[in-house]
Amino acid sequence: MALPRPDWLALHQEEVLDPGLPIVDPHHHLWALPGSTYLRVELLDDLRTGHDIRATVFVDCHSHYRSDGPEALRPVGETAFVLAQATAHGDDPTGLQPCAAIVGWADLMLGDQVQPVLDAHAEAGQGRFRGIRARPTWHGDPSVHPAGQGREGVLREAPVLRGVRRLGRMGYLLDVWVYHTQLADVEQLAARCPDTLIVLDHCGGPLGIGPFAGRRNEVFADWRKRIQALAKFQNIRLKLGGLAMPRIGFGFEQAERPTDSATLARAWAPWFDTCIEAFGVQRCMFESNFPVDKVGCSYAVVWNSFKRVAQGCSAGEREALFSRTAAITYGIGHTLAQR
Repeated sequence: MALPRPDWLALHQEEVLDPGLPIVDPHHHLWALPGSTYLRVELLDDLRTGHDIRATVFVDCHSHYRSDGPEALRPVGETAFVLAQATAHGDDPTGLQPCAAIVGWADLMLGDQVQPVLDAHAEAGQGRFRGIRARPTWHGDPSVHPAGQGREGVLREAPVLRGVRRLGRMGYLLDVWVYHTQLADVEQLAARCPDTLIVLDHCGGPLGIGPFAGRRNEVFADWRKRIQALAKFQNIRLKLGGLAMPRIGFGFEQAERPTDSATLARAWAPWFDTCIEAFGVQRCMFESNFPVDKVGCSYAVVWNSFKRVAQGCSAGEREALFSRTAAITYGIGHTLAQR
């Protein structure tokens, strides 16, 4: 996995656009990896770069799982760790609420037996746990996805469907990270689990590497049809972001200097505009996907690019895209109180 390069990111600085626009960032991670630490300190450094971030949502990244005990319950360690990070120094004097909601992980192959795991997450999260993320990313080409990791069609398997339905009955949501080639599986999942709220991450993962390199127009046409088909399901929400990841293929991380927000906005606007047109602002939310997307741009720049894309929207539409949809989806509306 590519890692952020602070010295490279420092080569480009921008003035923050529309600094008074409230933002709820519905997708970021916390981790400690060899050569890369992104914990509370690093997160707050990004959140305080000038945008009006009111709250954030942590999404699982397979970090800080328990090292012992029942296998099914080991992911609960991540929820406990994130809560500890979020509350380490008490309330922020500015009212900022990092990790106001937590999305963890559980093995959906447990079917209905996933309930005790969800109960344990809820206990560990002390009111912040909102659901889990499924990461059934798979592609047969090893240049796209590591050979031997995952398998095709996981979201169609009966135990998984039972697990997803259990989530909905318990009032929890399901974040989903897949590639655009798997969006038909998400469509079937939404149809077969209508009472579970599904949040599709990273614009549905339009690939731009391996067999998809140099075929952006073809990928876009295929991806757009799939997004439009998904939009008919009212139990789906969509996160607008993740396009700075190397696997999406824009290649911004390979430039000599970081790309400015205007250039990012021009590249990403067709994808975001398609999502907004299909789903509407009430079901779309901008996301940072940090620190994963930090390989391509800084926190200040990524939100500037989103603001440029949305500059033609009304004030109410911008409110939905930058804060309200995320706050409603993740049950953190109280975070939008005036600071």
